[in-house]
Amino acid sequence: MLGAIAGDVIGSVYEYAHIVKTTRFPLFTPLSNFSDDSVLTMAVADSLISGKDFAGNIWDFAHRYPNRGYGGSFKEWLKSDEKQPYGSYGNGSAMRVSPVGLLFDTMDETLKLAEATAAVTHNHPEGIKGAKAIAAAIYLARTYAKKTDIEEFISFSFGYDLGFSIEEIRPSYKFDVTCQGSVPQAIVAFLDSRDYEHAIRLAVSLGGDSDTIACMAGGIAAAFYKDIPLKIMEKVTAKLPYEFLHILNAFDKKFAENI
Repeated sequence: MLGAIAGDVIGSVYEYAHIVKTTRFPLFTPLSNFSDDSVLTMAVADSLISGKDFAGNIWDFAHRYPNRGYGGSFKEWLKSDEKQPYGSYGNGSAMRVSPVGLLFDTMDETLKLAEATAAVTHNHPEGIKGAKAIAAAIYLARTYAKKTDIEEFISFSFGYDLGFSIEEIRPSYKFDVTCQGSVPQAIVAFLDSRDYEHAIRLAVSLGGDSDTIACMAGGIAAAFYKDIPLKIMEKVTAKLPYEFLHILNAFDKKFAENI
């Protein structure tokens, strides 16, 4: 799960006026920090550990960590006590789903829980599909599937066209926060990569919703390569609140129990 969080932190400064269209950029700057991607990933992880309902926990975490780049519709959702889904197909559903891909023994369980985490806000079919695709890719990556098998499963199961490379689309790719406009790109950033850091660099180099695309790609890459460089782990964990570190440790213990 730290692979997703690190992607968020690294990508956090490379959006809007600071986009990069190259893989050659500093991984960390003084402004690098965790955003809404990390907060809501922690909320989902905590729910999986504690049994708290997803909607309530997501709502609570977002209120405890305000001003982290939440989307407009999500901020309106936070103002309501009813916590009803709002039909979004934004990539907020997919950016927070990585814990689901890591925890369960079967693909059926993984997809069921991925949908549950998405549907509390992003109950549009595309929002649910995006979350399920990222969770499925992480599940396959951690269970030692080959990249070709991951690509085939995602394409067949979810209808995403993954027949492009990051190099091909980088020049024309624009900022896009929809699942359909960012989930396939995150998966291809992983498929095109040679290691964890390269996956993050490819994701950020698109010059789009950098923290979220890197968060999604990072979750898959960490599960597949089974290795995050120590220099990245140290930089990222130093920026996280104690609560996040506690959840990461508790999640690791629960994951170990399920192996």
